[in-house]
Amino acid sequence: MQRDIIKIDEEKCNGCGLCVPNCHEGALQVIDGKVRLVSELMCDGLGACIGYCPEGAITIEKREAEPYDEIAVISEMVTKGANTVIAHLKHLKDHHEYGYLEEGTTWLEVHSGELAFDLADVLTAVNGSNNPVKKGEPGNKHQHHNQNQGHSQGHQHQHQHQHQHHGGGCPGSAERVIAPAPLFTASGSEAPSQLTHWPVQMHLINPNSPVYRGADLLLAADCVAFSLGSFHSRFLKGKALAIACPKLDHGTETYVDKLTIMIDTARVNTITIMMMEVPCCGGLIQMVRAAMARASRKVPVKTIIVSIDGKILQEEWI
Repeated sequence: MQRDIIKIDEEKCNGCGLCVPNCHEGALQVIDGKVRLVSELMCDGLGACIGYCPEGAITIEKREAEPYDEIAVISEMVTKGANTVIAHLKHLKDHHEYGYLEEGTTWLEVHSGELAFDLADVLTAVNGSNNPVKKGEPGNKHQHHNQNQGHSQGHQHQHQHQHQHHGGGCPGSAERVIAPAPLFTASGSEAPSQLTHWPVQMHLINPNSPVYRGADLLLAADCVAFSLGSFHSRFLKGKALAIACPKLDHGTETYVDKLTIMIDTARVNTITIMMMEVPCCGGLIQMVRAAMARASRKVPVKTIIVSIDGKILQEEWI
């Protein structure tokens, strides 16, 4: 998949290793006198290491790379102690990477009994309170301390870099889990939502999010929920949602990348494609087929076609 990841200019790198301890994810090592990126899975592409390079040898580029894996990072990081974990979580929070932040803290909570430190102390250090990490809370802009002030201005652009994976830090796109309401309510009351998480737009979702792991994925065209009155009760209930418009959305190649990750890494159980009867909606099927062709595993796929007046025209496994 295409994503932001660091690039090391070996001509400029003198092998000093100052960047290595400041990559809390453990993605860098000094090998044969040069710093090397030893794990694409560990590199979050946010550039915490950049400000510690006195030679200006580290930059950020967008290229094909393995998807970042927060679970792999945090499970390795706990062996380095509480201070490293705190620095990592603060780094994610300051860059508004709330999806990864939720993954990391959830993993820590599940494994709290195995940790060599007090998780409550870690969360206090990250948040300033004993409350769980506030995913929707805007963080402060992360500042990289550069001991060589002569290079600080040269790296200003990289220091201001923010991952675009979750909407560029917009609080409205912060990842969150929602408890769906019971389906049956008193007569005359508003029909309850069955949405279990946020965000749902394909450009904003994190395909590695826990909400998609082992889930039944519902990939719906943007217009479906407006045309179909029973969308929540009949089709959304019990599924993890993602929405897209193959006609109006730009950069839909990213959607194929994300769907591939959902299939191979999140290991979704099934995929249901809900689309309108209009021809342009067929792009959703093409995206899923492209992802299936790239993925190493296969999952059952169902298509449901909805008419403009809210009728189910076709429902079949493909």
